[in-house]
This record gives sequence, structure tokens and C-alpha cells, in this order.
Amino acid sequence: MKQKLLVTGASGFLGWTLCQVAQPYWQIYGTYATHGAKIPGVSQVKADLQDLPSLRHLLTEIKPDAIIHLAALSRPNYCQTHPQESYNINVLGSCAIADYCATVKIPCVFTSTDLVFDGTNPPYRETSPPSPVSLYGEHKLLAEEGMLQRYPQTAICRMPLMFGEASPTSYSFLQPFLQQFREGQALRLFYDEYRMPVSATTAARGLLLALEKVQGYVHLGGKERLSRYEFGELMAEVFHLSREQITRCSQKDVPMAAPRPADLSMDSSLAFGLGYNPPSVKAALMELRGKV
Repeated sequence: MKQKLLVTGASGFLGWTLCQVAQPYWQIYGTYATHGAKIPGVSQVKADLQDLPSLRHLLTEIKPDAIIHLAALSRPNYCQTHPQESYNINVLGSCAIADYCATVKIPCVFTSTDLVFDGTNPPYRETSPPSPVSLYGEHKLLAEEGMLQRYPQTAICRMPLMFGEASPTSYSFLQPFLQQFREGQALRLFYDEYRMPVSATTAARGLLLALEKVQGYVHLGGKERLSRYEFGELMAEVFHLSREQITRCSQKDVPMAAPRPADLSMDSSLAFGLGYNPPSVKAALMELRGKV
């Protein structure tokens, strides 16, 4: 009989993909906040990370053998303007999950973010001092620290920019990009914001690897440092779209509630040494043709 894996945030973009990648190996329970995304073979349960007594009761009822904690308020601009909600979900809810895992001594994986760094001194290693510039990054850092204090065996996976297929209830930045292209709209993309993107499928495989092999911090970035503009050019090439629709712009040209770091390049050598092997962004986009 397969062991039970609890995936929080299973209806989200990454969670939906993770459930499908993990299904051959685990009996999966997935939580959702408001709208479940049906995945054959996955048992779905509603969970409110702000209701800690109810969350503890749910965990006790399911009795998972491992937890991958993805659920979060993950839009930096929203978190910046809703600080208490962000703190309750992203910090307190995460720490409650670590408390449970510590009590029953099961593997725990937490998805953090490259946004715990300020973008001024890349490439960032697991030992690089964090210095978030947004409230979202600050709360993810507090969750990292709080979870490790409660359960040092937690795997803290700092995730890069991710793209891939949409779930029935969520999507990545790729979908709005493609929609604008297909509607003939101009796509303004930052030439001065750098990330190391990976597909959701690659990220999911990295999380399952971390579940088996990591305690403490690990970076699950890709192998290429790309600006948003360079990503858009690759996307246009792979999906046979007009590059003339892409225009370059600077971060300072687009006012946003949450400050944005300039260069969040991560050194993921530790993960590569464990067997994490992201394909090129172009190859990952080619795999998505016909699916997005």
C-alpha cells in the first residue's frame, strides 16, 4: 500500500502539477482553500490555514506520512496591501504544519521563494544572507526560520519563477503572456529583472527529490539566467508568435505595491548534485506546446 502524502495548495498551479507527478508513488491528499481542482485519484479536502485548530484537526485525521506545503498567498502585490492575512497564512499556518510534523516525526517540505533575497548580490547560494524587500519575501523568510526552529528536519525549498500548464483554478504567468500575444496586444516585459525559471513539472520533481534527500535549505532554480524580456523572446520563438509584439521596459516604468528585486539568480549546485536536472527553458516550453 502506498504511503500518504499531503499536498497543501493542491488546487494551485504548482500543486496541481505536483499531484500528478507524485501520484505513481504516493496516495495523495490535497488541500484547497476555496475551489478544488479535480485530479483523478487525489482525495481533496478544504483547509483554512488561518484556522489553526481546524488545521491541526485535519492533519490528525489524515495522518499523512509526509507533507509538501505549497499553500500560500503568493502574489507579492496582494501581500503588500494585506499584511495581516499574509502573515496569518504564510507564517503562522506554515509554522503550525512544522509543529505537527515535529510531533509525529514525518518528512516535511516547504516551498519558499527566491524573493527572500534583495537582488543586489547574485548568484545566491543557500548560505547567502537573505534580505527581502517585499512583505511577501519577509513573511516567507519568517516562515523558513519558524519552521526550522520547530522542526530542523524541514526541507526549505527556495523556488524560482515557474511556468507551465494551468490548473482548473490557477495559472502561471505564461497564460496571460500567451493570451496577450494571441489577442494581438503589445507585451511589455522587463529587461532589467532576472530570474532562473523552471517549469512546474521540473519544480515538482525537485520537491519530491527534496522530500527524500534534503533537510534544511536547498535552491531549486533553473540553469539559465533570463530577463522577462528574454523569456518572452524564447516563448515567441517556440510558439511561433510575432516578436514585434514584445517591447522592452524597465521595472521603474511599472508602479507596483511590492518592490521587485533586480536579479534573483540562484546557485542550485546543491540540488544538481542530488540529481535535480532542469532542462533548458526552450526545451521545457517545447514540451508545453499544445498544452497551453
